[in-house]
Amino acid sequence: QVQLVESGGGLVQAGDSLRLSCAASGRTFSSTYMGWFRQAPGWEREFVAAITWSGAGTYYADSVKGRFTISRDNAKNTVYLQMNSLKPEDTAVYYCAAKRSGLGNVKFRNEYDYWGQGTQVTVSS
Repeated sequence: QVQLVESGGGLVQAGDSLRLSCAASGRTFSSTYMGWFRQAPGWEREFVAAITWSGAGTYYADSVKGRFTISRDNAKNTVYLQMNSLKPEDTAVYYCAAKRSGLGNVKFRNEYDYWGQGTQVTVSS
C-alpha cells in the first residue's frame, strides 16, 4: 500500500508560479512511475505530467509543456510539480498518483494504482 499526500496548492494570479509536493509513504519501493493529474469542475481528470522512479524519464501534457516541470527526490520519497507562467485554465484540483507497473501508458489515469486526496490550485486573471 502507498499513501500519497499533496501540498502546495493555493490562489495565485496569472503569470505566477507554484510548486506542488507529493509525499509518499508505505511501500514506495514498488512504485515505478509517479504522475500528476488535474480535474477542473465539470471536466474529467486529465494527465499533467509523469516521471520514472529514477527520474530519467519525464512526460508532459502538451498544455503544460515548457511551463511545468516534474521532479522527484527519492531520499525524501517526494515528487514535485513546479508550475510557472500559470494561466486561469490551469485552475483545478491537482492529484498525485503512483503507478506500480512500468508497462502501459503513463497518461492513462486508469493505469495508476494509488492516489492522493488532491490540492486546489486557483489562478485568477
